[in-house]
Amino acid sequence: MSEITIRRLEASAGDFNQQLDALLAWESVSDADVQQTVATVIDNIRHRGDEALLEYSRQFDRFDVSTASSLVLDKAAIEAGYHRLPAEQQQALGIAAERVESYHQRQLSESWSYTEADGTVLGQQVTAMDRVGIYVPGGTAPLASSVIMNAMPAKVAGVREVVMATPAPDGKVNDFVLGAAHVARIDRVFLMGGAQAIAALAYGTDTVPAVDKIVGPGNIFVATAKKQVFGKVGIDMIAGPSEILVVCDGKTDPDWIALDLFSQAEHDPDAQAILISHDADYLNSVEAAIQRLLPTLERADIIRDSLNARGAFIKVDTLDDAVDLINRIAPEHLELSIEDPHAWLHRIRHAGAIFLGRHTPEALGDYCAGPNHVLPTSGTARFFSPLGVYDFQKRSSIIGVSAEGAKTLGAVASVLARGELLTAHARSAEKRLDD
Repeated sequence: MSEITIRRLEASAGDFNQQLDALLAWESVSDADVQQTVATVIDNIRHRGDEALLEYSRQFDRFDVSTASSLVLDKAAIEAGYHRLPAEQQQALGIAAERVESYHQRQLSESWSYTEADGTVLGQQVTAMDRVGIYVPGGTAPLASSVIMNAMPAKVAGVREVVMATPAPDGKVNDFVLGAAHVARIDRVFLMGGAQAIAALAYGTDTVPAVDKIVGPGNIFVATAKKQVFGKVGIDMIAGPSEILVVCDGKTDPDWIALDLFSQAEHDPDAQAILISHDADYLNSVEAAIQRLLPTLERADIIRDSLNARGAFIKVDTLDDAVDLINRIAPEHLELSIEDPHAWLHRIRHAGAIFLGRHTPEALGDYCAGPNHVLPTSGTARFFSPLGVYDFQKRSSIIGVSAEGAKTLGAVASVLARGELLTAHARSAEKRLDD
């Protein structure tokens, strides 16, 4: 087994900025062939519905059924999958769902209003979406945690129906994923994957209901399809490969940090794991731990490819210098493996999730800590936030102007409207002045 060669960057080097830009560069936009393929799939689903969906199931998932109703699992079938699981997995799924639900309950927004002196009422009404679709990949890792993280905030928000799409290669669906769907109170599961699943959720077929929003991870075809249907439906985000940035003061067990870096590198060869420290000897110790521990892992080949291609150790002059790098990188996951991580919080402006202290590995956030693990990647933490209840709630403005208020506001609106040369606006407001 070949060793990992992790690139080393010195923050004090004259060309450090260029090196960092090259390290972070990620082109997430699919090529023209992928975009055309996805556009064709979407068009077929829009115009041929279930017939096209069945064809794609046979073509891509080797799932040959004669009717689209065979692609649907109801609550009873979902629950049956849960009961086929070992008790240990049932219990773990239940605990994770409870913790995620408890955390997200605190995100609920409420409607509000106030009344001005002249009787005018202004406010905001908060309502949930009617139906949301969750996409769950069907790759080598059964992402039960993704089901819980995507579904639970929607349920907390009060979404009336939450449905799930997941591919069933050879007609098989993973019971661990179904178990997660059960504890997350998914209403229906549709055994479909890829761009065709996104299209069916966006536009609807005779069997699959159209949804208001689609959330959840997927491959380049799924991501491209989400981008193409955006506008017809809402989406969560176009996510790139997973990332972790660890800042360490050199006092954490090197084995712990090595495994924390592995925890993201094992997702995908394009995933990125970066360690920042001011202690060169400590960086050497972590690298030695990486070389020693890598052969013990089942996904060692993926981890090696990830660390060789996109991993890095960054040596800073002082630990305090790491703060500027954090905000520049805007990582998806940030571990502060330092003595007093709370003292840094007010200085960190850009990060998807912040893990405080030596005993808070990112893996706990992935599964059961409570906060959502659907996070902005590729530097988008500068303007995106983690998935939450607020993503499944809508806000409507409330405006109820009194007769007295109409005179005051009408005069102001008239001046502004005429200034914009919109006479009908002005005259509409002016009609209330003499009421």
